[in-house]
Amino acid sequence: MKNQSLLLTAILLIVAVVVLPLVTIYYDEPLTDQQFKLLKELTIGMLLVALACFVVGEISQNYSQTDKLWSITPFFYVAYAAHSGGWTPKLILMTILVGVWAFRLTYNFNRRGGYSWKFWTGEEDYRWSVLRKEPFLQGRFRFSLFNLFFICIYQHALILAFTLPIVIAVPTTGAIGVTEIFFSVLLLLLVYVEWKADEQQWIFQTNKHRKIRNKEVLNQEESQGFISSGLWAKVRHPNYAAEQSIWIVFYLIGAAGTGKWINWSMAGCVLLVLLFQGSANFSEGISSGKYPAYKDYIKRVPRFIPKFW
Repeated sequence: MKNQSLLLTAILLIVAVVVLPLVTIYYDEPLTDQQFKLLKELTIGMLLVALACFVVGEISQNYSQTDKLWSITPFFYVAYAAHSGGWTPKLILMTILVGVWAFRLTYNFNRRGGYSWKFWTGEEDYRWSVLRKEPFLQGRFRFSLFNLFFICIYQHALILAFTLPIVIAVPTTGAIGVTEIFFSVLLLLLVYVEWKADEQQWIFQTNKHRKIRNKEVLNQEESQGFISSGLWAKVRHPNYAAEQSIWIVFYLIGAAGTGKWINWSMAGCVLLVLLFQGSANFSEGISSGKYPAYKDYIKRVPRFIPKFW
């Protein structure tokens, strides 16, 4: 089942990579010289970062090097674009919004043990250790290829892609409009939802493991092994849902005021949605095998979109 899920995800991503540019190019206008130069510089920077993550990951055998930079590099991409665009009001606004998002997510990753003064160490995402056991990835060479092309190159390209709406906004000048303000407030609300979901998960896991260490009695929710209250009673992945929504709204902020609601930079948020679909499939497969009650949780609670009826 996990292999089928991974294969389906790979097919969807490949189709999206081919189809999305064709659709958006049809509806969009050519890049300006300034935008093309900026995109080229950002792409070169992204490839250098991806290569560094690959080398460090292969040497340290810790494949979460990209995870460590997921919340950091977007801010630098956006800030570099804003600098190149002359720090117009809209570019400043978009940079501040990404800065708020980056600070919160980096803080959450750090408290989980993701960073260390030995930068190549730190907590590794549990999914990479699970994937290393899959038959089609057995062997150092196969997993090294997976590390190079998916963990490093593809994911770093995706990170850059969902920040690219700021490139669309580079030529814009003048005051910030009502539409940008509305979407900015919405983005900040989504950051709060993501923070709340991660905070609830953190408190739950901290209390559960503390009780296990001290041999204390677990409550019903702790006994089942996973959180299913608070925002997690509304959707199974409130943090994932908020993360996807944040970058969709960021795209809308970039498009606002340009007259181009459909443009090539939409590829980033669409690919992110597809990635989270596959990631959720994979993690839920692991949780279903680990926690007997998780299958019933899947039946009761929607994945990303809460029920309003």
